[in-house]
Formats: sequence, C-alpha cells, structure tokens
Amino acid sequence: MAEVHRVEEKTFEFEVPVVIVGAGAAGLVAALAAREAGADVLVIERDSVPRGSTALSAGLIPAPGTRFQKAAGIEDSPGLFARDILAKAHDEPDGDQVALVTREIGPAIEWLADNHGLAFSVIDDFTYPGHSARRMHGLPQRSGEELIDALRQAAEAAGIEILCDAHVTDLWADATGRVLGLGLVRPDGSTDEVGCGELILACNGYGGNKALVAEHVPSLSDALYFGHEGNQGDAILWGEALGAASRHLGGHQGHGSVAHPAGILISWATVTEGGFQVNLNGERFSNEAKGYSEQAAEVLRQPEGLAYTVFDERIAGIVRQFEDFRRAEAMGIILTADTPEALAERMNVPSGMLAETFAEVSRLKAEGARDGFGRDFSGVADLAAPYHAVRVTGALFHTQGGLVVDDAARVLTRDGAVLPNLYATGGAACGVSGKDASGYLSGNGLLTAVALGRLAGQAAGRRVAIPASA
Repeated sequence: MAEVHRVEEKTFEFEVPVVIVGAGAAGLVAALAAREAGADVLVIERDSVPRGSTALSAGLIPAPGTRFQKAAGIEDSPGLFARDILAKAHDEPDGDQVALVTREIGPAIEWLADNHGLAFSVIDDFTYPGHSARRMHGLPQRSGEELIDALRQAAEAAGIEILCDAHVTDLWADATGRVLGLGLVRPDGSTDEVGCGELILACNGYGGNKALVAEHVPSLSDALYFGHEGNQGDAILWGEALGAASRHLGGHQGHGSVAHPAGILISWATVTEGGFQVNLNGERFSNEAKGYSEQAAEVLRQPEGLAYTVFDERIAGIVRQFEDFRRAEAMGIILTADTPEALAERMNVPSGMLAETFAEVSRLKAEGARDGFGRDFSGVADLAAPYHAVRVTGALFHTQGGLVVDDAARVLTRDGAVLPNLYATGGAACGVSGKDASGYLSGNGLLTAVALGRLAGQAAGRRVAIPASA
C-alpha cells in the first residue's frame, strides 16, 4: 500500500539527485532528459525488465509539424493538433496544457531520433479518428515493445541506472511537502531506502486498482484490463497525501477491439478504413466511427460482452504493418471467407442477418448516407471479397486523469502552489482527454508520456545541476 510518512528529517544510506519511479516511456524519456541536463539519475522499476503499459500499446506517438511529416508531404501544426484534442474532449482539458504538449511533442520526437537513435517514421496511409492530419509516429515494427526496448537501450547507452525488481511502497516528506526519499521492497522481501533531490513519478495511473476503477470508471469495472497490473494508483495516492490537486480521474482510454480470448490489440484502422462491428447476432449496434475508446463500453454491453470486427483484404493489407495484427494472423484468429454467408459460418453468427448487415452497409456507402447510429459513410470504400473477421471484446487500457502539473511537469497543490521537488508525467499526471472515455484522442497517452516526461526530466536535471544558493 502506498504510504507517505511525514518527518522533519531522515538519513538515507545513499542519495541520488534525480529519482524516477517507473521505467515506461514516460520514465525513460524523463531519465534521458535529466541525464542530458547533467544530473545523476536512478530509475526504479517494479518489474524484472522495463515494460509497463508502453509495451502493451501500439507504440505510436502523435506529433505535429515534424520533419517526418514534411518529408511525407503532410501539412500539420501544433495549433491544429490542439484543436483536435479539445474538440474530441469537449473543451474539458486545460487549454494551456494542451498547447504545451502539442508544442513540445514534435521537438521531443526529433530529439529522440537525433540524440538517441530512435528510427521514427510517420504513418501516412490512413488517418486515425479525430485527427485532422496524419501525425502518428512509430518505429519500424509499429509496436510498444519495440518502443520500450529502444528507450531502454538509449538509457543504458547514456549510463542511466535502472533498478529493476524494486517496488516503491513508501515516501518520506517534510512539513513543506518536500520528498526526502523512498522505501522499496524486493521480491525476496528485503527493503532499501533511497534519498532523493528531485522525484519524478512516472508510474502511470490506477487501471490495475479495481477499487479505484469501480469508483471512477464504473462502466468498465468488470472489463478486461489491458494495461499493466502494477498501475495501482500509487502516484495519485502519494500526491493527494502530500496535498496535490488531481483532476479528471474518470478520464480513461478504453478499446473496443481486443481479440478474444487471445488478448491481442487489433488496430482500429480495421474500422476507420471501412469495416464495421457486429454482435453475436450478426447485427451492428453502434456508431463505430466515434472512436475506439468509447467503443469499449458499447462492446461490453453486447451479449457475452463480445463482438466481431469485420473488414476486407484491402484493410488487412494496411494493418499488416502492425506487429500485433501479424501475430493475430499467425495465431489463426483472423477468419476469412469469400462471401458474407461463408464468413458468418466461420463466425458462428446467423448468416442471414450478417448478409443483411453487409448489404445495408454497402447501401449506405453507395449513397454516402448516415446511418441510424450517426455514422457517416460518405467517401468510405465498400468491402470486397475476401472478407475477414476477428472476435473482440472491450477493455480498459489506461486511466487519463491524475495529478495536476504546471508547464515543467511540477505537481501543484490544491491551492495552486508548486510542491517543492515533485514531478508527474505520463499516466501519473492529468492528461488531455477530459473526464471520460469519449474525450480520448488516439495517442493521447504516449503524447503526455513523452512530452511531459521530457519537460520533467529537463526541469529536475537543471535544478540539481544548479547550486542550491543560485
């Protein structure tokens, strides 16, 4: 259980200028930035190797105005990206924070490429829902595992120590809220205490804490959790104990297309490029184009909490660039047939109803019409044989609410003051997705992980590099 102990002073066996809790994308980016600023850094990770929620993601980071976009002939800007975020989240996020992360993420991507060798490129063959430009950047395999491995290798090359198999359970802080150090537990039960100059919380949100999920996201309280089980809300609990402000704790990313029971993420391009979802009766049940986050709850409301994503070979050709989809095909869970009726047999759904659904979708596309759920089919290509389907369920990926931070990712108190030496990034900080699932724009998680991670590392690194009297 995460605890904060109030003390006037405490002696630690050793101290590190900058300590980071969590070795996901947010923590490792923060570590690289702090090290570059001249600080000695220790990253503490509860797992045996750095993975976190990053490894479970598609590893795609949205960024506007990058040289990768320009090379692909894509026009974009931080202002356009900010408008997309605010439109999707109903103007609920803090406008200054949205402007900050959309301004900082492009330079952060190019910094990771230039200084640390991450081979980014932009996805230029389809547009993610809610984005006005093609701005998703990823590494060659388009996987989160690839991204976290590249960041780990960069951290090791920079001489950053990553202490694994170490679960932080306690913080010690003085009366002003200054964190003096941390207590950690190893798998064999042994403990250590580490003093810190600056502390960066990069240990994500509370998606693995069923009690907090039931409190803040009741619609997904029984859903598959597709994040890291270590995301127990420690950062939020520590921050609140120190008097920190939190915001939008109900904000989260769901996903309506996780292969069942394989547990493999199926790219939402299967839908945005012209596919659709049906329940076990072969019927469509919602406007799939609203977004994959809010679609999680829609799928879970269907019989058995299951659905099928239906698409065709043209769309499959697009999503094969993602390692997850290639794994799904290798496992044999992507069903294929030459007619809707034959596909229905493979799916074990009523063939007549699925054929009617195919026909209705084809009609809507031909007429460029909007259906009864509100989905606009104008300009959407019709499906052509061979057809594909994959059985899916809805899942909770990660929470988006968290601690309120300033433009250097420093944690703020409830009255707006800055806590002396505490920073939050990634899922530990309040993101830019508003108060519920409908505000999540594709890539918002890694957007704040990388943008705020770099800002936190830069600020913490500079502070310990400057004499206290300066």
